[in-house]
Amino acid sequence: MAVRLFNTLARAVQDFEPAWKEEGLVTLYTCGPTVYNYLHVGNYRTYVFEDVLKRALKLHGYKVRHVMNITDVGHLTSQADEGDDKLELSAKREGKTAWQVAEFYTKTFLDDIKTLRIDFAAQPDPKREVRREPADILSYATAHIPEQTAMVDALSAKGYTYETSDGIYFDTAKFPGYAKLAGEAHIAGIQEGARVEMGEKRRATDFALWKFSPPGETRQMEWDYRGRKGFPGWHIECSAMAKTYLGDTFDIHCGGVDHIPIHHTNEIAQAECASGKRFVRFWLHGEFLLVDANKMSKSDGTFITLADLAKKGFDPLDFRMCCYTAHYRKQMDFSWEALDAAKTARSRMRERFIEGKKLPAEPRDPAALAKARAEFSEAAGNDLNMPQAVAAVNSALGALKSSADLAEFAAHADSVLALGLLEESALDAEEQALFERYAAAKKAKDFAASDALRKDLAGRGIKVKDSAQGSSWSRS
Repeated sequence: MAVRLFNTLARAVQDFEPAWKEEGLVTLYTCGPTVYNYLHVGNYRTYVFEDVLKRALKLHGYKVRHVMNITDVGHLTSQADEGDDKLELSAKREGKTAWQVAEFYTKTFLDDIKTLRIDFAAQPDPKREVRREPADILSYATAHIPEQTAMVDALSAKGYTYETSDGIYFDTAKFPGYAKLAGEAHIAGIQEGARVEMGEKRRATDFALWKFSPPGETRQMEWDYRGRKGFPGWHIECSAMAKTYLGDTFDIHCGGVDHIPIHHTNEIAQAECASGKRFVRFWLHGEFLLVDANKMSKSDGTFITLADLAKKGFDPLDFRMCCYTAHYRKQMDFSWEALDAAKTARSRMRERFIEGKKLPAEPRDPAALAKARAEFSEAAGNDLNMPQAVAAVNSALGALKSSADLAEFAAHADSVLALGLLEESALDAEEQALFERYAAAKKAKDFAASDALRKDLAGRGIKVKDSAQGSSWSRS
């Protein structure tokens, strides 16, 4: 069963196979966060989509060598290569060093992705080499300055750069393929009509590979290069670190759609001109999570974090379920009502699987199980169609009648969904005492007491169910 993915570069869904077919190994690079603040749930929608990709590849029998960067160095993120350094600003605002800010928000990010069950072991790789083996490599920009300056040197030696008073720039006119990812019309629009202060740049699309620290200004994060203090441009770290661990050419690069016109376009330019080879075979991009048809914004009060979800009683996996209600290439509107509906859907799905444990293990139905597994796998491999995959799960819940079949299917589906389909968190001591009192009251037909206890348990997110075999509970 083939994996098919929408390749932004080809503007089409294509059959996917890794370059390293014999090893069955996929090489994957995903853009990590710039660690100057908390991430909002719009950011995390992208990480969920990338995790589904990785899990779907594994479901189809592949191993994955995954590199994710941590941008723990300040850089200037405007198209004009000007503006404020967000790490330096955060350091001033919080009364910390830029290094402390980066360390704090890196830890917060890694904690968050654990709660979302992102499949990433987050290990640095001290060997810093291309190896044909699976790994989860967390790559810090500040730890790879030599790799970045080496790429700048390679580009300069080939004549792709020019130097101004404030930095070293890539000359986009010298790369004929510059527009291949974003499209000629978009690049032409930047060149012809952009309101970009160009300074000494030759054209609007040229970008900084390395910025020199302004004279008389001391930055917390700067390095010696070409006889001057400075810091890397916005894009060079990803190209340099991808090359370090995955080689000149690798299989898949992911990110949000906002990275297409500038960041990923510039990654391609510098990487392909430095190596003379194709940089990435498949580009995948996730669409925005919107609030009232707009991107999330602190100024509009729509900057929503995972901690904000928890304050309203939502599990991070409820948000993960919410992400599955729309295809990753479709914009998705966030609302508390939509999240509540996803929470209910996840709870009901888990409850049905947990109730299925009580079914007889035999007789099993191999044909029905094989059909259910195939339908789910096909959906996951069909450009990560999670709405279709969730529908396949609901279909399987109606078709499978054996506890053993349901358990096997749940493990198969949850290897991608990561929703804890067979998990039932234990009651704490107080909840257990309440449930036992409820069960005793129900058995004694003390309906007034059992109704009151049922309401108390429901208020704690515990749903009770009664049958001829007795009372049971599940988390709602």
